[in-house]
Amino acid sequence: MSSSGHGHTPAAWTGVIISFIGFCVAGAFIVMANVPGFWAGMVLIGLGAVVGGVMRVAGLGSVPKSSAKPAPQVQPQEG
Repeated sequence: MSSSGHGHTPAAWTGVIISFIGFCVAGAFIVMANVPGFWAGMVLIGLGAVVGGVMRVAGLGSVPKSSAKPAPQVQPQEG
C-alpha cells in the first residue's frame, strides 16, 4: 500500500497542514462562540485546498500515472 506514494508530495503536505490549522482554528472559535473566528478558520480550510492545488499545478504534486499496460494493437484477420 505505501508504495503508491499517495499524498507524499510537498503540495499535498502543505495543503493538508494549512487545512488542519484551519480546522483547529474553527474548532477553537466555535467552542468560544466567536462566529467571525469560526469563519476565519473555514477560510483557512479553503485556502489550504487552493494552495495545494496551485502547488500541484506548479509541478510540486505527483505525476498522474498512465495505465500499466499499453492498449493492445488490433490487427485485421486475413481469411
